[in-house]
Amino acid sequence: MKSNDNHIYVIFGASGDLTKRKLVPALYSLFVQNLLPEKFTLLGVSRSQFSDAEFKIAMESAISEFKEIDDTTRIPEFIAKIHYQSIGFDDVSTYLLLKQRLEALRVENEISGNTVFYMSTPPSLYGIIPQHLASVGLNAQDDGWKRLIIEKPFGYDLESALILKDQLLKDWQEEQLFRIDHYLGKETVQNLMVTRFSNGIFEPLWNRNYIDHVEITSAESIGVEKRGGYYESSGALRDMVQNHLLQVAAITAMESPSSLEPVAIRNEILKVFQSLRPIKREDVKTNAIRGQYLSSTIKDEHIAGYREEEGVHPESVTETYAAIKFYIDNWRWGGVPFYIRSGKRLPTRVTEVVIHFKPTPHFLFSSGSVCSSCNQLVIRIQPDEGVLLKFGMKTPGAGFDVQNVNMDFHYSDLSHQRMPSAYERLIYDSMKGDATLFARTQEVIEAWKFLAPVIDCWKNDREVPLYGYPAGSWGPESADDLIENKEMTWRYPCKNLSDDGIYCEL
Repeated sequence: MKSNDNHIYVIFGASGDLTKRKLVPALYSLFVQNLLPEKFTLLGVSRSQFSDAEFKIAMESAISEFKEIDDTTRIPEFIAKIHYQSIGFDDVSTYLLLKQRLEALRVENEISGNTVFYMSTPPSLYGIIPQHLASVGLNAQDDGWKRLIIEKPFGYDLESALILKDQLLKDWQEEQLFRIDHYLGKETVQNLMVTRFSNGIFEPLWNRNYIDHVEITSAESIGVEKRGGYYESSGALRDMVQNHLLQVAAITAMESPSSLEPVAIRNEILKVFQSLRPIKREDVKTNAIRGQYLSSTIKDEHIAGYREEEGVHPESVTETYAAIKFYIDNWRWGGVPFYIRSGKRLPTRVTEVVIHFKPTPHFLFSSGSVCSSCNQLVIRIQPDEGVLLKFGMKTPGAGFDVQNVNMDFHYSDLSHQRMPSAYERLIYDSMKGDATLFARTQEVIEAWKFLAPVIDCWKNDREVPLYGYPAGSWGPESADDLIENKEMTWRYPCKNLSDDGIYCEL
């Protein structure tokens, strides 16, 4: 990687947790690696009243506490590049103060108009701040490029996403918008493309002729913690499936791009979203399962149920678990089911993609179990990032009994190479103007269109069941009914990638 154009980096919501835990530590890590431009300034912006000195002290503490790189010797040098400006996000007149501050910093540091605006704010401000920036000309690119980074969620449903799209595109061009999804910044997600398109042993098998189904899991062992109020308005479907996991599914299923240019890659991702088979309202009950964790005892510790959490309505029907079966209607994937599940209070924290290959047509070594040697390719996104291939081998001794064995690779084995955090990678890409790993407007809209029947049905149809599942389990048992091939089940991943994948107590 190399350093990029001189610019000013502006973070709205600079007094919030994301800034101190992720953004500023990631920027400092880039600075230590000499990946920031020679002339760089960071301006924090929020409603809170801070002086420059007070904000610098807060950010110095944040870097020390949440550092992503061991070298702390250059913190004072980096802190000297940080400044702060308080404004009222809803008060358009204060944006003139922001413009004046930016102009002064440009003159002082000999920087052109190149600017990144990072929206680390509540989603309710995503349509307001960009509009006010445009009203004082801070979206204009006559003196240098301007880029706007927007955190998820991009809308609450299809209707709100379309409204936000129109608000943004009124004043900003599509190429200026960077919708950040930290999942796409993870090394293993990017490695999905490399695994497929650089290996002749995988790509010929990556289709309906050899793959039985594709499974994508994102499990968390924690509950909603103290975010019950937020989660009540979100739920697992909006929080994880609509953005993170559908994006991962699209990268898993996409065709080979014509080049590694951002436009070529994003075109192929969009084609996948456009090929999703619509879920009919009458099929929601059989194609989508929702659940909510119940109180349980895990290792002698009482775990509260979701409805007992702070900020949660005692009769809440918000799902903490969502599982969906869907199809991609194109030549490569015709008839292959894709399964996505995401949930809280599951046995372990893990995110992975599992390619389940079809069993051999002649069960010569079945030993009474049709799928005793079914092959799986597991791509672990977090934690213990890596790749695992499962295949059958002869059990030592007489006869031809078969057992599953593993071949695995762990990124942690590359001890001589540092793996950057997702935010570090995505922030660096945004500085370069590389939009490959950022969602395009139309991708987001297509994802909302796809999930709209499920969202509507779960909200308005009282006959759709909400299944309870004990905290610490793998979710509602009814989720097993989604799997069409009854000889196969969900993979129950263990904490370590090298474990054999059969259910294990953690």
